[in-house]
Amino acid sequence: MRFSIALTILLASVSLAAQQAPLVPLMFVQTIELPNVEGRIDHLAVDRDGQQLFVAALENNSLEVVDLRGNKHLQSIKGLHEPQGIAFVPTEKTVIVANGQSGDVQFRAGADLAIARTVALSEDADNVRYDAAAKRVYVGYGSGALAVIDAADGKRLGEIKLAGHPESFQLERNGARIFVNVPTAGHIAVLSRETMKVVATWAVTGAQSNFPMALDEAGHRLFIGCRRPAKVLIFDTSSGKAVASMDVVGDTDDLFYDAARKRVYVSGGEGFMDVFQEQNSQFSRVVHMPTAAGARTSLFVAEMSRLYLAVPHRGSQKAEIRVYEAHN
Repeated sequence: MRFSIALTILLASVSLAAQQAPLVPLMFVQTIELPNVEGRIDHLAVDRDGQQLFVAALENNSLEVVDLRGNKHLQSIKGLHEPQGIAFVPTEKTVIVANGQSGDVQFRAGADLAIARTVALSEDADNVRYDAAAKRVYVGYGSGALAVIDAADGKRLGEIKLAGHPESFQLERNGARIFVNVPTAGHIAVLSRETMKVVATWAVTGAQSNFPMALDEAGHRLFIGCRRPAKVLIFDTSSGKAVASMDVVGDTDDLFYDAARKRVYVSGGEGFMDVFQEQNSQFSRVVHMPTAAGARTSLFVAEMSRLYLAVPHRGSQKAEIRVYEAHN
């Protein structure tokens, strides 16, 4: 009898402890050093089948390649001109890099990632997105445009004019819309891939400097990262109206929606990673995790349950990729 009572109390205590245990949504796994990489690091892309991570080392004027199987740095490709946006096209086994300074887009392929073709745009070629269904590449550039490029042959198919330089943008998978942050115009531009025109603009009034963006297509929500003040605004993609906001880490340049876990991840150059958990249609911050100054770009790969954070060299802090695993 005493044993039974003791066992019941023990099990109840374990259950209570489990209920009270803090949620650890991102578990640190390891670091992968980026040797001799100096200055600001911009965006990242991944080859899931080949298990490689590609890093646009903007101020180092290089493309860094990381082996995710061996968890080591593979190579540094020099001679780029402020690489910013980057995408991987799996069907073509091609890495596409947009160079801000030279204003061109490089298609790189083969084991050595040599330049297969170059597409000239203009200054400040920036974010890159790949439309797998249409096999098209979209690149934001200049004082206000998205270039539309054939992924197979690099032919320019046209462009979509905007009211200012485009920052992050997202493509619907089950629709024809593109959502584009245009911070100098203070709005989100909604584009049609069919007509290649702007079909609507949604004013961003709750904050300014709207740079990163994430799309929850199934939930009809668009997450907009702003820097002044540091907030994430949530827009309803059916109405175009802002429906909620969250205070976040400063100097954010990447954010992601984890549909499987109903979370939002936000990386900021202020030196923190924020994680928001959704419950009963409301988001609350569950983690405000210290990272490193200037670590504002990242990549969440849902299929791998991994988040990769780019950390620049500053003082004693080495340039590296920090790897985190998402947990339920």
